[in-house]
Amino acid sequence: MINKTLAVFENFKIRRHYDEKADKWYFSIVDIIAVLTEQIDYKKNRNYWKWLKNKLKEEGSELVSNTNQLKMQSADGKYYKTDVADVQQLLRLIQSVPSPKAEPFKLWLAKVGYERIQETANPEMGLNRARANWKAHGRSDKWIQQRMTGQETRNKLTDYWQSHGVKESNEFAILTDIIHREWAGLTVKSHKALKGLKSQNLRDHMSEAELIFTALAELTTRQIAENVNAEGLHENKKAGKEGGKVAKTARLVYEERTGRKVITGNNFLPVADKNKLENK
Repeated sequence: MINKTLAVFENFKIRRHYDEKADKWYFSIVDIIAVLTEQIDYKKNRNYWKWLKNKLKEEGSELVSNTNQLKMQSADGKYYKTDVADVQQLLRLIQSVPSPKAEPFKLWLAKVGYERIQETANPEMGLNRARANWKAHGRSDKWIQQRMTGQETRNKLTDYWQSHGVKESNEFAILTDIIHREWAGLTVKSHKALKGLKSQNLRDHMSEAELIFTALAELTTRQIAENVNAEGLHENKKAGKEGGKVAKTARLVYEERTGRKVITGNNFLPVADKNKLENK
């Protein structure tokens, strides 16, 4: 379920785990503290985080209550439960630690693609950057338009979930997988494996047809949820299954009439990566 690796900022090693189901990275908070305080002593960084965590709790910050723990390898080679944060939580954490490294670290995050800091203030910048990036990787104008339309549909669905009692951390991933499994006949993880993907975004490697049916499933899910005013995970699971089934019915009709399968192993990986997959 988890791929383990390290990221490096200047001379600091940052432990991170990629959760395929949630499709996000989690970073060791103590390692982030080391970067921000420029402190190499692990115990001091652990104590600083302990103090800061108590301080944030007293202030009523949701950052602490929403953090998770994962087993990560320590300097002694053993694995211990460690407080971790995803990128959004990490950005809020950075604001709580006075540090000259805060801005360089944010820029580092932007550079490696975990967060587009400037896009928060100017969403159009993010759209233009995404369009240019897809174009540079050989996507057609038609594909790019479908990808962006699908993202807008996705955003409206997650906005609904967020305002109706669904927790963003892991419940978004649960609902997304339910919808995907219903319409596509396989989980998000299995779909990624079929295409030979690891940490890459599945939607960036979908065909035009896959994007269209994903959008149909998510559009239908949102409208069903709105009709019944679905609240919380349980009720939105039902809407997700129904929305996915509508798209599945459409997919089966499409495949029968066109003679083409919607779900494929095709992807947009570089040639070198494709050769690696073929030689496995």
